[in-house]
Amino acid sequence: MEKKYSVVIAGGGSTFTPGICLLLLDHMDRFPIRKIKFYDNFAERQETIAKACEIYLKENAPEVEFAYTTDPEEAFTDVDFVMCHIRVGLYAMREKDEKIPMKYNVVGQETCGPGGIAYGMRSIGGVIEILDYMEKYSPNAWMLNYSNPAAIVAEATRRLRPDSKILNICDMPIDLEEKMANMVGLKSRKEMSVGYYGLNHFGWWHKIEDKDGNDLMPEIKKHMAANGFADALSGTNQHVEQSWIETFAKAKDVYALDPETIPNTYLKYYLYPDYVVEHTNPEHTRANEVMEHREKNIFTACRKIIEKGTAVDGGFEPDAHAEYIVDLACAIAKNTKEKMLLIVPNEGAVENFDRTAMVEIPCIVGSSGYERICQGSIPQFQKGLMEQQVSVEKLVVDAWITGSYQKLWQAITLSKTVPSARVAKLILDDLIEANKDFWPELK
Repeated sequence: MEKKYSVVIAGGGSTFTPGICLLLLDHMDRFPIRKIKFYDNFAERQETIAKACEIYLKENAPEVEFAYTTDPEEAFTDVDFVMCHIRVGLYAMREKDEKIPMKYNVVGQETCGPGGIAYGMRSIGGVIEILDYMEKYSPNAWMLNYSNPAAIVAEATRRLRPDSKILNICDMPIDLEEKMANMVGLKSRKEMSVGYYGLNHFGWWHKIEDKDGNDLMPEIKKHMAANGFADALSGTNQHVEQSWIETFAKAKDVYALDPETIPNTYLKYYLYPDYVVEHTNPEHTRANEVMEHREKNIFTACRKIIEKGTAVDGGFEPDAHAEYIVDLACAIAKNTKEKMLLIVPNEGAVENFDRTAMVEIPCIVGSSGYERICQGSIPQFQKGLMEQQVSVEKLVVDAWITGSYQKLWQAITLSKTVPSARVAKLILDDLIEANKDFWPELK
């Protein structure tokens, strides 16, 4: 009899949880599930999401056992996979992450610059706590972690829990690969084979081929030079928020810096920070957009489902990006040896770069974990940028572990988004006050 799996979604109160839940059900033919559990430490928020999902499950997959809880032992006992996407401090703290740097004309962004550093200082403890719960109650389980900022979280887990069964992942490169597949007329990114190197939200494609070995880079480069990733949005703009449309278009200018590679869109925050600040409303940032739209829409849909007692026409849709998470779980469960991008210790995969850095590269994934695919040596331009950014990430983790004000000041100063140590200190002092309920005490 084929094994069926038990999954706990840590971050059960997230607006992304219904989409992940539906996607798991859509792929039960290749990843059979016997139990889904939600875990969150915010009971009221989780209950709204969970009650709506419970109704959906009863109507569409009654054979799957479902539960939600704030009790770690109940949540993490008898699980095979932990899918972790927590947001410590919720969107109220994201808003502060974005608006505090903007006071000083510095990029305010969820995972980049001072905002990403602040978020990282909140996330480390939460992810480590969940990892410890998993190992205590289900020591054979795997954690698939896509909590942001993934680079800082991955560095923290490497240092604090080096032997844990955790894979750190991000779906942003997957979204961009789908757009590149669209540019060259392919049905799916899975019809491509890629070479990629970098840090999370800080990387480049250096090789893209189809399954027959034909080089797709020249055609993709034409699109990038003309319109960035915006060429792949034709006919779908109604489903993409304006801020993302602008980001996909700005990739044209990021690409211009090195036309030999294809960049991750997040590089715009480091390479064009003046442009980003100039085109951001400091009173109404991305966090406000999300709270006004996604947060409001998902919770409204959940309450309507609960009120009606049925999920029919309830507005729930599978989260397409979450398919990557199912692919990863399948690779481990079924030993598929699939090629996937992971955030892993470098150990020479990028030859001329820090061996201890947590790099984002293609890996072969199976039941015993992953095998790195070497990406060779990288150009001086990318190497220089990556060395600066990986030092920021390591200093943040140093600061969290040791409670060092000095290390965190150094981290913010070193960020390419910050103009000086003076500005870094002003931002840091404001962030400390805003995060006093979440960060370790700094001395």
